[in-house]
Amino acid sequence: MRVAVCQLNARDDRAENLRVARSLLERAAAGGADLAVLPEYVDHLGRADTAPKPEPVDGEFAAFFADAARELGMWVHAGSFHEIGPDPDHTFNTTLVFDRTGALAATYRKIHLYDVQIPGRVSYHESASVAPGSSLELVRVEEAHVGLTICYDLRFPELYRRLAIDGADVLVVPAAFMLHTGRDHWEVLLRARAIENQCYVLAAGQIGNHDPDRTCFGRSMVVDPWGTVVAQAPDVVGVTFADLDFDRLAEIRATLPSLANRRL
Repeated sequence: MRVAVCQLNARDDRAENLRVARSLLERAAAGGADLAVLPEYVDHLGRADTAPKPEPVDGEFAAFFADAARELGMWVHAGSFHEIGPDPDHTFNTTLVFDRTGALAATYRKIHLYDVQIPGRVSYHESASVAPGSSLELVRVEEAHVGLTICYDLRFPELYRRLAIDGADVLVVPAAFMLHTGRDHWEVLLRARAIENQCYVLAAGQIGNHDPDRTCFGRSMVVDPWGTVVAQAPDVVGVTFADLDFDRLAEIRATLPSLANRRL
């Protein structure tokens, strides 16, 4: 199974962001990808006053990526977008996954919200405008069982363990990981989630500067169940490919059966 992680630099111009996202999906399809993964907030990452109005899961955002999946004949993980939330002051940070026909195959709403106060470096409170999701989501993509997460979820290993116990062999992380934490934590956390759950991890990140005063780390990558980084994006907008070997995954789980040996 060939996968592609797409790395882009979304800004205030939603139409341009979507144009770039479509071009990356076309490159992924041309490279033979069965599944392409886009980053968190793929259609807009910028000032709040320029953000698009939140949409339902069958709105324009969904239609755009459903069309791409159908026209390219490829599974598309559409990163995430601002979905209409539970009240006028809060949206959901939502992932949509489309199959090769363009049908909606899965919906996941980000559970863990990024509320962080690092003096002199960053102050960000996602919960001020985003409501948390409450449900785990696992979707069958070809021969893979794919567990869905978003960005800050990565710091909560219990979520990934539950997905693995439920049958996941691939874990997906669309992200807009900030530069100051990404330099030290991004790869370490991704490799840890892969090792402890003996799963492939597909991580698609935003790269570069985004208004206002936000810089994302990038380094989109694919990690195998042994914790080896098998593909990593350079620090530019682009597409990175990897081939998932499920025989190797089965061999790792049989040789070092840590999931089978768990006591809790």
